[in-house]
Amino acid sequence: MEILIQCVLLVVGFVLLVKGADWFVDGTSGIADKFGVPQLVIGLTIVAMGTSMPEAAVSIAAALKGSAEITIGNIVGSNILNILIILGVTAVIVTVAVAKSTVRVEIPYMLFVTVLLLVMGCTGNVISFVEGVILWTAFLVYLGYLFMMAKKKKEEVQEESKNASLLKLVLLAIIGLVLVVAGSDVTVDAATGIAKFMGLSERFIGLTIVALGTSLPELVTSVSAAIKGKADIAIGNIVGSNIFNILFVVGTTALITPVVFAPNFIIDTIAAIGAGVLLWFCVFRKNRLNRIGGILMLLCYAGYFTYLLL
Repeated sequence: MEILIQCVLLVVGFVLLVKGADWFVDGTSGIADKFGVPQLVIGLTIVAMGTSMPEAAVSIAAALKGSAEITIGNIVGSNILNILIILGVTAVIVTVAVAKSTVRVEIPYMLFVTVLLLVMGCTGNVISFVEGVILWTAFLVYLGYLFMMAKKKKEEVQEESKNASLLKLVLLAIIGLVLVVAGSDVTVDAATGIAKFMGLSERFIGLTIVALGTSLPELVTSVSAAIKGKADIAIGNIVGSNIFNILFVVGTTALITPVVFAPNFIIDTIAAIGAGVLLWFCVFRKNRLNRIGGILMLLCYAGYFTYLLL
């Protein structure tokens, strides 16, 4: 009976995380739009951070509760899943166009910060406060790059948010934030309870179940965009989210409390680097991700999941 309750709580936690992140993004992007912030800036910053909010909330809550393996497992697992599953599924549905800047700058930067995380984890088996500062510095550099990119693009007007009242948008953002925080608390407790009951490691739970749950916003966004014929935004969103996950989420968590990086995560982080290399290899020649690439990614995740079960 206890395991059933924990499973129900896990689902409830995921629902709160996804809905909360959705409302937070709608509210904050609407507010920014009302104050004349360019839509590209909104999309690359607020929306990207919004879809990474579940990872941030769960990781920080897990670290504070002493479930350190869920923290790194959630981030590394989400980044692997974002590329191999979400982009894999999206590419199977429709060919995904990729911007030149994503191929030349953003994917290489994603690979760089993933390698940086691996080096930090290998050197001391913990992500310290100082390393958190380094990650945040790299995060600010990335934000600077995004704003420089935004200046080169034309601003688009989002009529929906122009018509919405400021009070409604503020309430939407606040309620969304509350739901994300509450959802993260429920998710961590339920995932830890399930792991203990079934004899599974927190690493396995973090890399699979929690990673999938916190990646739901990216999954829904990418697949729905593909169905609507707007698949070109999928890779940019995923790559941006992966960068935010490492620099913002791990960096912020390390500033609050040291994040333990267990030796087992070395292979998982190498797998995350491999997923990034595979993505770059699939898109660097023709600036698009086709069905064959998508199938290859899904097969690679199947192999990785098999490794986790061994």
